[in-house]
Amino acid sequence: MKITNPGGHLDQMMRQTRAHHVQLSSMADLKANMLLTMSSLVLTVAAPRVLTPEFRLAGIVLVVSCIATIALAAYAAMPKLPLRRRHNDLEATHRGNFNLLFFGDFTRLTYEEFEAEMEKMMNDPSAAYEAQVREVYALGVFLATKKYRFLRLAYLSFIAGLVGSGVVMAVTSLWR
Repeated sequence: MKITNPGGHLDQMMRQTRAHHVQLSSMADLKANMLLTMSSLVLTVAAPRVLTPEFRLAGIVLVVSCIATIALAAYAAMPKLPLRRRHNDLEATHRGNFNLLFFGDFTRLTYEEFEAEMEKMMNDPSAAYEAQVREVYALGVFLATKKYRFLRLAYLSFIAGLVGSGVVMAVTSLWR
């Protein structure tokens, strides 16, 4: 990536885009928290109904969907970091998928390696912009493929459980 005319306009664009991504991430976390709370409350109310014969099937549908919603919403809000931290991964900085501005990546380096890589990047405007572009891209991909994807599945699970239990309750009450 070669930036021919770096300046304040590009800095403002990158700052605004990053702030937008952070806002979208916060909104997703808030929605996941709301789904966790609603599903937990509905689960608390629906669980005892499983023991009542006339509500058993509808209660089971609702309990299962609430458990699925809780799991999906918790996964959407869960930080995504590798389970195993790799150290001294200086050669990774030169591969395309390493993000020097993301703490999940740069913590693999020693402080001296990190400082040297940051110095190189900060002394080259094109490299600095490339790192910012990589950061914006990584944030967007993370939001689209992780947070919002699983948040959408959690919403669908919750809605399907409400509708499904209502249908089951209506059908079982008609057959009586």
